Amino acid sequence: MTESATISKSTNPLLIGSGLPSFTEIKPEHVAPAVNQLINELENQLTQLENTVEPTWTGLVEPLEKISDRIYWTWGAVSHLMGVKNSNELREAYESVQPLVIQFLNKLSQSQPIYNAFKSLRHSSNWSNLEPAQQRIVDSAIRDAELSGVGLQGEAKERFNAIQMELAELSTKFSNNVLDATKAFTLKLTTKEDIQGLPPSLLSLAAQIARSREDGNGDKNATPETGPWIITLDAPCFGPFLQHSTRRDLREKLYRAYITRASSGELDNNPLTERILGLRQELAKLLGYKNYAEVSLATKMAPNVEAVSKLLSELRTSSYNAAVKELEELKAFATSQGAPEAKDLQLWDISFWAERQREAKFNFTDEELRPYFPLPQVLDGLFGLVNRLFGVTVTPADGQAPVWHEDVGYFQIADETGTPIAYFYLDPYSRPAEKRGGAWMDSCINRAKSIENGKSSTRLPVAYLICNQTPPIDGKPSLMTFYEVETLFHEFGHGLQHMLTKVDYTSAAGINNVEWDAVELPSQFMENWCYESRTLFGMAKHYETGETLPEHYYQKLLAAKNYMSGSGMLRQIYFSIVDVELHNSYVPGGSQTAEDVRRAIAQKTTVLPPLPEDAFLCAFSHIFAGGYAAGYYSYKWAEVLSADAFSAFEEAGLENETAVKETGKRYRETVLALGGSKHPMEVFRNFRGREPSTEPLLKHNGLAIASA
Repeated sequence: MTESATISKSTNPLLIGSGLPSFTEIKPEHVAPAVNQLINELENQLTQLENTVEPTWTGLVEPLEKISDRIYWTWGAVSHLMGVKNSNELREAYESVQPLVIQFLNKLSQSQPIYNAFKSLRHSSNWSNLEPAQQRIVDSAIRDAELSGVGLQGEAKERFNAIQMELAELSTKFSNNVLDATKAFTLKLTTKEDIQGLPPSLLSLAAQIARSREDGNGDKNATPETGPWIITLDAPCFGPFLQHSTRRDLREKLYRAYITRASSGELDNNPLTERILGLRQELAKLLGYKNYAEVSLATKMAPNVEAVSKLLSELRTSSYNAAVKELEELKAFATSQGAPEAKDLQLWDISFWAERQREAKFNFTDEELRPYFPLPQVLDGLFGLVNRLFGVTVTPADGQAPVWHEDVGYFQIADETGTPIAYFYLDPYSRPAEKRGGAWMDSCINRAKSIENGKSSTRLPVAYLICNQTPPIDGKPSLMTFYEVETLFHEFGHGLQHMLTKVDYTSAAGINNVEWDAVELPSQFMENWCYESRTLFGMAKHYETGETLPEHYYQKLLAAKNYMSGSGMLRQIYFSIVDVELHNSYVPGGSQTAEDVRRAIAQKTTVLPPLPEDAFLCAFSHIFAGGYAAGYYSYKWAEVLSADAFSAFEEAGLENETAVKETGKRYRETVLALGGSKHPMEVFRNFRGREPSTEPLLKHNGLAIASA
């Protein structure tokens, strides 16, 4: 009996090792036995490979990918559940075996026989016979091994591995602390005065939260009309409350709670941020780099820190003056409305007055638009767009896959002939008790081609698409804000690169092996289509009447598109510069703290300085728990690419369907199909016929005049 046959008969759903994970069956108690058994088997396989490895594609890369696939399948399912179905039991199980996984991955990436075989293959006579995708995989494997400490010996290697282990543990703890701190705060409203200004959608959500709470704060009889209402720090609650509550004192209370999350008591992330930065710096030195930013950029498009700083500096210049002007206009507007706080607007006032000014300027509210964006209709519009651009058809495949929550949908993507080419899960709604905030795409299964018994078969890719939008309330579907619509399009863009890849080698299929600062190109590209008339009118239909969004709303949306865009861009620049500085010039344990560095940067990149107690770094999960360390600038780097990519469609003519389809086909065959098989600049040139320009980004943001 073969090994795979033994595993398939196991009663542990985390040891199946192929196909879709059995999410309905996976329990926390399965994690430790599965990981222990799997690591034991894979260590034996790795030892065997090291003893017999041949410097050829079939003798090296293929068996290595099989080992990586197995660990990725099991640990990927567990990690996914940590993000969407978090619980104390799962955390304990995860943390109990995380060290084992890290140790094995270190062993895999630091294997001298494997590294030597890759180098031999690189310099062998067979090299020229490999496809460009295969060559790039080999080159990346050599680089990644070197960045994983393959060249280290003795004490240096032991220290490197200890750092890797501690960083993984700290990252998990950081993320859990943010989740717990977000979950711990509630603002209970009980009177009509408490809820002044709040829109019906938020009152419905706040009453639903009150009905579902089991911590003594809730009330099973809560209604949108009579309350009580519970406001949380979760995005669908927090954002609308700051925008609409006329109770300035409550806005301040909520804002202060938000900016101090995970910064005190048992959930304090302050010591974790300093420790993480110190360990990264030490790790960089062990690898022979000056700082961690250099380590991070070794795998990115940006050639060096100077190139990143140059881009951020250019964009800061364009956005800072615009943001200053926007704040002055906001103060003048608040004055015109007789607001006593107008002369001294505070951070908890900005969202409120920005929303009032936007309503006055463009004569519509976010809330007016919600009924036109029910999730089912938005999905129809999104799927219609990808059919129009890329010729693929998306259909529900509910019931064909086990899901981790009843709200999760499963979908199939088929090509022009109706043949399935990919699948994806969609988990759309906020669940603050168990699901981390934000939105993300991750890979469940990677595309791969295999040959067994002379027969070739292709494993189809499967993606996870996770959002945290407003859930269905009181019998109504999920009525989305326009921002939530953009977020869904963004994540679907990531998903398309994973799912429409034509690369047959897992290590370069989809988003694999794509430089991190190019990986946001397809996601940000998709956001542009939310404003394209055919796409918008195709999905914006009233959930009760079926009426299409009136034209005057569309014109207002377009007019409001760049409202306060200077402030929005400056905020991203601020985060990016903080990230780069903390990983480039900051010296942990020196005379300054990370917080000192952040505050110094804030003086040049914010028009309203952060409050003294603002603990932004304590919840900056992107760089301390999410893989964006010295890489947050990627959003802006890739936005240059995505704006330029969309301008190709504008130049072709958005009203010219033939040109749109032709440009879409070219985009699909390059940006989406080539994945990590070629360098992103080469992929971009293949699509655009030239290197990218920053002009379309500034133009799309209405900042071209400011920069001139």
